[in-house]
Amino acid sequence: MNASSRMDTGLRGGRCIALVDGRYMAWLLGQNPEATGEPLNRHALAPVLSALLAQWGVQADLQRVYWYTDAQDGQYPQDQVARVVAPHKADGGASLLRAFSADLKRLAERQACDHVLLASDDERLLTLMDEAQLHGLSVHILADESARDLAQLSKEDPGWTRLLAQADRRIVLHSQAMRDLTQGRMAHSGPVGLLPSPPQPAEDIEAIRPILQEVVTAWWNEEPEDLREDLREELQNSRGIPQEVDRHLLLRVRKVLERTLSFPEKKLLREMIRATVLGEEAAE
Repeated sequence: MNASSRMDTGLRGGRCIALVDGRYMAWLLGQNPEATGEPLNRHALAPVLSALLAQWGVQADLQRVYWYTDAQDGQYPQDQVARVVAPHKADGGASLLRAFSADLKRLAERQACDHVLLASDDERLLTLMDEAQLHGLSVHILADESARDLAQLSKEDPGWTRLLAQADRRIVLHSQAMRDLTQGRMAHSGPVGLLPSPPQPAEDIEAIRPILQEVVTAWWNEEPEDLREDLREELQNSRGIPQEVDRHLLLRVRKVLERTLSFPEKKLLREMIRATVLGEEAAE
């Protein structure tokens, strides 16, 4: 079976608007959203997103990108509007959610487009996505490789799974597109692969155990005591890892290993997080 036959090839035409959370994009690309450094190449964003939509069966005209950020980056791409919101650490993303939600609601009510591509993992968008779809919009979500296996993901992150399951299409950001966005090349400067390859696990999962433990220990040592107590209490009453903690640790490990983790490796990392927080012996 070739790459193209493994994906749904039904084509959907029309107009598309993309709503992109800059903080979420930084996470997808393995960048620290709080750090200063080389920003994402927003001039490549629209071509990359258009190519990804086409690869996943959405042959829509991407008319405009709305970029939600807490800081101007000095870039002024064509057909892109920047929405400046309060920093995440100031309000937990409340202002971002309000701006995101208001734009999605207006697009749906005014039937301003046929498709909306959301680059966000905020579970609070679920109801608004449903309303937009009831207005006739097709709503797609830009996601990482975990979106390829929702059955597995539902065991690790049920909230994120619910959001992905609501989407008409899950648009997976693959390695070539990531390079286009982080290395400053425009997407049309070369072909983008038809289907990304899944992350390759380590030959022996035990080989990365010391690395994972080092990352988890360093993170735990940096946490203030009040947050430690809150997290202990939360984990004692839940089998999962809080989404913000999970995303943060996955990002830290990705930067160390320079690759994404396989599902077994993610499972091991989450077991180590629980063991460290609750003071238990790490699972073998």
